[in-house]
Amino acid sequence: MSATSRAVPLSRRSAAVLGLASLAGLMMLVWPLLLRVPEGTRVDPPFLFLVLLPVIVAVVLAEVSEGGLDPRVLAILGVLSAVNALARALSPGLAGVELVFFLLVLAGRVFGPGFGFVLGCTSLFASALMTAGVGPWLPYQMLVSAWVGMGAGLLPRRLRGRAEIAALAVYGVVAAYLFGMLMNLSSWPFLLGVYVPGHESSLAFVPGAPLGDNLRTFGVYTLLTSTGGWDTIRAVTNVVAIVVLGPTVLSTLRRASRRALVTGEIAARPVL
Repeated sequence: MSATSRAVPLSRRSAAVLGLASLAGLMMLVWPLLLRVPEGTRVDPPFLFLVLLPVIVAVVLAEVSEGGLDPRVLAILGVLSAVNALARALSPGLAGVELVFFLLVLAGRVFGPGFGFVLGCTSLFASALMTAGVGPWLPYQMLVSAWVGMGAGLLPRRLRGRAEIAALAVYGVVAAYLFGMLMNLSSWPFLLGVYVPGHESSLAFVPGAPLGDNLRTFGVYTLLTSTGGWDTIRAVTNVVAIVVLGPTVLSTLRRASRRALVTGEIAARPVL
């Protein structure tokens, strides 16, 4: 079997659960923008969503584990989660320098979207426990990181060599900016208070305002608060780590995948 087919398999049901969970998570991020209420209405943080989001993630983890993660793959998942948690503890987002994403991207690339989704969840959860970073932001961090790993697993499988490293580096840049943007979106509607009419320069969310107006305001808010600094440094970190360490790490992960993933060839042997 070639290296291109060594991704952890996903059943149709597991893929459907992944899709539904991603859709539910996206709705939990964008729901304030879809509200149609009088301007100036107070919008409170979605405490119910903060409870439901971990439940959704747990359902996905259980489904994917049942569908394609055998004990050997689970062992690799545990090791990578611990390494990622340690890497994040050693580089706790200082000025945007974070080493957690490049390994997440490479592992998602080798083991596939289901494994990447699970690794994103477990890595961020483990690192939060190590760094006392548990809070209302954690479910969103787990979800968005899971999307980063899943997206890497959905990249074209035929790419190899320099083309693969270049594609992963570009993806690392896109993932860095999307992570920052989505994490901003999870808190922006509740962070700056209620919009005050007459203050045109306000960057606050305006409940009930046209979607385009709120998106423009959010774009300015994200650009000023994270895109030009934290997110850009995170993107640069991803590119440097993927270009410098990517070939070696990919080779190591692919050797591990060939030893861990079981094919149907063993079961095909006749019983003597």
